[in-house]
Amino acid sequence: MNKFGRVLIPYLTPFDENEAVNYQAFAELIDYTIAQNYVDTVIVSGTTGEFNTLSFDERVKLFETAVRVVNNRKPIIAGTGCASTKETIALTQAAAQIGIETCLVVAPYYCRPTQEAVYEHYYRVAEAGGVDILLYNIPIFTGINMEPELVKRLAAHERIIGIKDEAGLNPVQITDFYLQTETVDPDFILYNGDDLMLMPTLAQGAAGIVSGGSLLVGDQVRKVFEAYHAGKVDESLAIYRRLFKLFKAFGLDGRLNPIPGLRAAVEIVTGIRIGNARGPLNGPNKEERQALICFLKAEEYI
Repeated sequence: MNKFGRVLIPYLTPFDENEAVNYQAFAELIDYTIAQNYVDTVIVSGTTGEFNTLSFDERVKLFETAVRVVNNRKPIIAGTGCASTKETIALTQAAAQIGIETCLVVAPYYCRPTQEAVYEHYYRVAEAGGVDILLYNIPIFTGINMEPELVKRLAAHERIIGIKDEAGLNPVQITDFYLQTETVDPDFILYNGDDLMLMPTLAQGAAGIVSGGSLLVGDQVRKVFEAYHAGKVDESLAIYRRLFKLFKAFGLDGRLNPIPGLRAAVEIVTGIRIGNARGPLNGPNKEERQALICFLKAEEYI
């Protein structure tokens, strides 16, 4: 097993009623998940952390807070992807200066670049960043898919050590990535980034999962892996099916983005003041929140 483990948690960014970052609640959330043994690696300022709504300085302060609170208890990965290559390099270098050794860099978004442009983007970041890089493929949000041939080329760079794949429309792509990279870098790490795809990607050889839902059930997610690798596939599947219902519930009966539901669930279960998402995402309405509470009670999460 690599140093990051099975369960990598992308942390929510708590906000107060004025949408300012609540760094104290962020620290409390990290401590809570470590105390509960939910997390193998802490990820800061990823999609679940709403990096796209955060300023450069807010992201740096979150990195600093994580380093202070974690205090070498777990590995930390900083999400440093930005809209431009220049800013991505600058934020990656800032993370390196704080002492973070690995950064998660989302594929360029909104501008719909060519595969060659994506290669050049990552190459420049890997060359200048001063840290190891995890690629991050999430085409439903970026508008582009990182094709297996591109990932193979990038895997040849000594600083690019793996990928978080949330392909969505192509649930078997993680196998394509394996087949392309195994001869280039046998140690290239493949992580699934979709809670709902936990079991299918495990069966394809995913090393672990980047899981927002693990903020509440990281120990159970880890058991899915442990049971599977111990040959107890039926037990693994039974745990996964129960978790699947929870992960679906974050969608609040039809929302395209599960973050508002996840934020509410974490606040309800832990009592930590997570707050609503920063606009334009809006929080659950009264009916959505009540339905979520009823589900959490029925499934004995509260």
